[in-house]
Amino acid sequence: MKYIGILGSTGSVGSQSLEVVWKHQDKLKIKFLAAKTNVNKLIEQCNKFSPEYVCIYDQSKYEILKRNTDIKNILVGSSGIFELCQLTNIDTIINAIVGYQGLEPTIKIIESGTNIALSNKESIVQAGHIVIELAKSKNVKIFPIDSEHSALWQCIIGEPENRIRKIILTASGGPFRTLPYNKFSSITPKEALAHPNWSMGNKISIDSATMMNKGFEMIEAFWLFNIQPKNIEIVIHPQSIIHSMVEYIDGSIKAQLSNPDMRLPIQYALSYPDRFELDDLKFDISKFSNLEFSQKELDKFECIDLAFRAINLGGSYPTILNVSNDLAVELFLNKKINFLDIPKIIKDCMDSHNYIKLPLLSDILSLTKWTESYINRKYLS
Repeated sequence: MKYIGILGSTGSVGSQSLEVVWKHQDKLKIKFLAAKTNVNKLIEQCNKFSPEYVCIYDQSKYEILKRNTDIKNILVGSSGIFELCQLTNIDTIINAIVGYQGLEPTIKIIESGTNIALSNKESIVQAGHIVIELAKSKNVKIFPIDSEHSALWQCIIGEPENRIRKIILTASGGPFRTLPYNKFSSITPKEALAHPNWSMGNKISIDSATMMNKGFEMIEAFWLFNIQPKNIEIVIHPQSIIHSMVEYIDGSIKAQLSNPDMRLPIQYALSYPDRFELDDLKFDISKFSNLEFSQKELDKFECIDLAFRAINLGGSYPTILNVSNDLAVELFLNKKINFLDIPKIIKDCMDSHNYIKLPLLSDILSLTKWTESYINRKYLS
């Protein structure tokens, strides 16, 4: 039996993680659940899975949670999140917190010596040098939950690192792959949220529409697999069947194919080194007889170039890229800026901040506050 904790249990990844656990109750057991504000869904999850601990980040929802569950150990706020991260009698913690606020929990989990199934790619985008070195020092395994990085992981297992020529990240192209660039300024949040292949939360859906998610994935791949950005290629693959590929020095390519369903990478992260059955995800190749690849549409998406620029410049640039993107996406969802303002704000923040060559965690937290203040002052005043 593996004991599992989930940060962000009411979100898209958290909910699908619980589907996986429910299918494999003989192998997986929920130790704790934590959510930000969705107390009603959290109550439903508690009543179904009976965790030992539960945490609601929004302290105003504490009494509702307490009245409607039988859980004795109810925690609140960031202190409650951190307490859960430091539990030692647990096998794997899923960090499915959305955005830059997931960094500190990631570090707390690793410091405790617990393996982490990481959906919060922003942790590594902001602070890859800190997260990866800390994981090595604590002998903690980072299991990627992103479909692309799970695919790379599965392709690389058993292969020497120095035999890899390049990795290829596939991108669906999102909802605007075929939309002319001159129409981007009129894109609405509703249109941007309508991803053609994946069912995701609001933030990652917008990142997919701007293609920033692919930029983040490039940075995450750089840190997770020690692959230089010049050896990471991004291609458009509208069907979302091939999730990533690895080319080796002899010219052979390994690819991981599956239906676009997040339960598969989640389950692999929780089952590794084993594989559990997922009987409703059988692959029917007759439905996918035509698999397309292209790079010509990438030029429309400035966020990809910003991500490559950030990782090549290094230091504090990826932190600013990450935080400014999160805040710009929130402004777009709230209809305070237009779609094309997202990369403009990110570039402005990157150009305007005071560069730090090797930021400490305290520097990253300060840069986060600076970015929040800068955007509020310049774009909301």
